[in-house]
Amino acid sequence: MLKKTGAIRKLIRKLTEAEARFAMAHGDFAEEIRNSAPFVAIILTQSWCPQWRFMKSYLEEVDARLNAAAKAHIYYLEYDLEDWYEEFLPFKENTFQNWDVPYVRYYRNGTCISASNFIAAQGFMSRLVGS
Repeated sequence: MLKKTGAIRKLIRKLTEAEARFAMAHGDFAEEIRNSAPFVAIILTQSWCPQWRFMKSYLEEVDARLNAAAKAHIYYLEYDLEDWYEEFLPFKENTFQNWDVPYVRYYRNGTCISASNFIAAQGFMSRLVGS
């Protein structure tokens, strides 16, 4: 396990309603999200999912490993906790053709290069930064 220090800035955050609604209106997340770092992961999930809980448990360690040089951002949305859940669910399922959670989209320089469902930490890092 990595030692946590105050020197590493956390680059994991929850997507806002406005960011999710932009995606629903335009078919993908805004350029500002996709290009917020050279490598971006967007995790769409539901809070009850045990696989999401496992993934969430390793995200801080992944963030610390990848962001010594601030090169990756990780966004997530537990959409079952939102008032607009019934609007977002069909968007996620129909637009991205994915009915499972967690669902992860990996972007490199703003372009979606890959997608997965549940994945262990090493696989997540490999998909995200290609290492």
